[in-house]
Amino acid sequence: MRVALGLEYDGSRFCGWQSQPCGCGVQDHLQAALQRVAGHPVGVCAAGRTDAGVHALAQVVHFDTEAVRPLNAWVRGVNAYLPSGVRVLWAREVGAGFHARFSARRRSYQYVLQVSQVAPAVLAGKVGWYHRPLDVQAMQQAAALLLGEHDFSAFRAAECQAKSPVKILYQAQVRVSGNLLLFEFCANAFLHHMVRNLVGSLIYVGNGKYPVAWFADLLRHGDRTRAAPTFMPDGLYLSGVDYDACWGLPENSRRVPLG
Repeated sequence: MRVALGLEYDGSRFCGWQSQPCGCGVQDHLQAALQRVAGHPVGVCAAGRTDAGVHALAQVVHFDTEAVRPLNAWVRGVNAYLPSGVRVLWAREVGAGFHARFSARRRSYQYVLQVSQVAPAVLAGKVGWYHRPLDVQAMQQAAALLLGEHDFSAFRAAECQAKSPVKILYQAQVRVSGNLLLFEFCANAFLHHMVRNLVGSLIYVGNGKYPVAWFADLLRHGDRTRAAPTFMPDGLYLSGVDYDACWGLPENSRRVPLG
């Protein structure tokens, strides 16, 4: 039987999604908990591998098992063996053709940035931080240039293993809530560090370092060295993974609560 799970986790408590020799990855903790319930070793595959410090509101994974358990056992039973920073939200039996990564049609990320003179204390690790006022309108104009199909090489990490840098961006927005900025991105797929690199470059436009037209130049030339450095991971959330309705999964998109 193949089972799909929806997860949320606090990325600041782990060294990223992927399994590590020291057992510090979210994957390590989830597989250990699943083994306790299934009674045999379990390997899981995720819709996306989040980096250390990156959070998830709507991660999706799948695993195969010969154990016959009620679906609730894969939720409440597994959660009983997980550390407090990660929780299973739902479980569904799916067909053998389902794959958490390759069956996904779209993925959504949100980045929360606190703009204030003093770095956050209560929200430390949950939001990014910038110390100077930003021109939100200019950032919104630059973000709009990202929509559609582009070569995003200028926003791609050197260690990225994606076969192609060409992706389709369906949403790229910047909105304000008090002293917080929320960056929202939705695409068919993302390159390694792509969202954090986009946020860093949008901040360069917001602080006046470069004009809006600079973003068009970045897309056209595809030169990573011309874009901003990779921004901090703290405020980044995997907020949705979209699948065809034929798989029968719950609605799997959540927003960062901004109050």
